[in-house]
Amino acid sequence: MTVLIETTGAPWSATMRTTATGDVAIGGVPLAEIARRFGTPTYVIDETDVRLRCRAYKSALPDAEIAYAAKAFLSRAMASWMRAEGMSLDVCSGGELAMARSVGFPAQRIIMHGNAKTPAELQKAVDEGVGRIVVDNIGEINRLAALVPIDRRQKVLVRVTPDIEAGAHPKIRTAGEDQKFGLSIMSGAAGEAVSRVLRQPRLQLVGLHCHLGSQIDSVEPYELAARTLVSELARIRDTHHVVLPELDLGGGHGIAYLPGKEGLSPERFADSVLTAITERAAGLGLPVPRLIVEPGRAIVGTAGTTLYRVVAVKHGGSRTFVAVDGGMSDNPRPALYGARYAVRLAGRVSREGPRSFTIVGHHCETGDMIAEDVQLPADLRPGDLVALAATGAYHHSMASTYNLMGRPPVVAVHNNRARLLVRREVDEDLMRRDVGL
Repeated sequence: MTVLIETTGAPWSATMRTTATGDVAIGGVPLAEIARRFGTPTYVIDETDVRLRCRAYKSALPDAEIAYAAKAFLSRAMASWMRAEGMSLDVCSGGELAMARSVGFPAQRIIMHGNAKTPAELQKAVDEGVGRIVVDNIGEINRLAALVPIDRRQKVLVRVTPDIEAGAHPKIRTAGEDQKFGLSIMSGAAGEAVSRVLRQPRLQLVGLHCHLGSQIDSVEPYELAARTLVSELARIRDTHHVVLPELDLGGGHGIAYLPGKEGLSPERFADSVLTAITERAAGLGLPVPRLIVEPGRAIVGTAGTTLYRVVAVKHGGSRTFVAVDGGMSDNPRPALYGARYAVRLAGRVSREGPRSFTIVGHHCETGDMIAEDVQLPADLRPGDLVALAATGAYHHSMASTYNLMGRPPVVAVHNNRARLLVRREVDEDLMRRDVGL
């Protein structure tokens, strides 16, 4: 029986504890046991953490619609958890839509995104009866309307760009003027899109949408976006004599990746944004629109932990490198965004003091860094197990087979039990797609 004695705390998942034997457990399951059963690298997802975060959003925003952003991480189990928690789902590809529908996720609770939705994806969304399709460009309006049966109306949101720069890195800021996403309010493109949708009898415009970016830890950009979009709703009322009932502020809520850091809590977001919407609507004589938010990373990010096995320890000129059996194929974020992570030893107790190490992967890239200058026991050695915190979002979903490495499995832990959600990709999987002989 595993005895849990210590809460590890942020940025680790909610149920991570240190056991009486010094190992680390998540969901009551020691990480060393997970590594023995499923190998390494392995993604571990704390189901309790995921569900608690869903409930935190629903508690903070009881009158809002909370749509989980599937791009952060999606599997059949994850879609089932979202359905059970009463969440809606935001998908941005035909594959994500197919995954959600494969477990019977209600189509009316699905929002379909994408700046370049293909005709096949639009057709699939219409055929499945998704609740709302987010229009991202003017040319999409006629294409979508032509696909809707004559006896139906498809609900749509128009994605607008409010020219607000927010996000932890330039590559994940999505609401400025010079972006591929959405339609500019400033240039008049958003207004033109609204006019065109309203002229389509098979489309029903229900609101406006924006998404500012990712890993945003301040509420001020959302307050500004809320006021800007409510003002745009008032302009639409005055121009077209129609009151749109929905306002979707997207997601992008930041989480803590390192000790001592804080993410954007649902409560802080709710307090400020609801006030901004209510006050601006009252000032413009508008009914308060129903708020929709789309957290992804904030639901699953901290729930994830990645396990690696140390392969080698090498002393460089000024750094000591710890090479592990994974890398940029299972976590591209450090190379893409300069992301930083907390790391800890798992599977054994060390009484040595801390030493600075740089954790690197085994891919043929100098940029294959996982965590730079992290403090770990000085006696770290090959064969040790290390755990990387907050890897639930954009790790499995962005993983690749670079250097023909198979993608790691996903293991869920809950109530002292570990179960496989997604199996490890093996050599035979890689060969099966190659039909060149």
